[in-house]
Amino acid sequence: MLSLVLSAELNGVTGLRPQDTEEDPYYYTFKVQCTSCRETHPNWVSFTRFEQHEIPGSRGEANFVWKCKLCQKTHSASIIAGPHVYEADEKRKGKKVIEIDCRGLEFTEFKADGEWEAKGTESSSAFTGIELADGEWYDYDEKAGDEVSIKELKWDLSRA
Repeated sequence: MLSLVLSAELNGVTGLRPQDTEEDPYYYTFKVQCTSCRETHPNWVSFTRFEQHEIPGSRGEANFVWKCKLCQKTHSASIIAGPHVYEADEKRKGKKVIEIDCRGLEFTEFKADGEWEAKGTESSSAFTGIELADGEWYDYDEKAGDEVSIKELKWDLSRA
């Protein structure tokens, strides 16, 4: 079991989460490594929790199926929990965003590629289309009359 853990400083916003619906899925983007031969795939890989792919030679399905070019083994991963919401009062505490069941592979790095959403702490204003790829985000909450921000983003991949 692998968890994607987020810690951040939220100012004026709460309820941070990926915009992730069946109509508009979030693509979770990772660097992937084979646990058999330790080969790391040179490119980033992306998948959603709504896609299902057949695992060759098995009756199972997974969100992500990958064949290592070096050792030729087929591996898979599925998101089994999440996405969970990150609240403002969890300042700099790690919070699991998603939990992934990995079979034969390991994700070594995460890239916040897609859009996120949050709401104003005081105003409940909806903020959508939040881009976290730069590691920070700033906006203005009209209802609250104040600047809002997400800073000091840190992503960890931890074994449960």
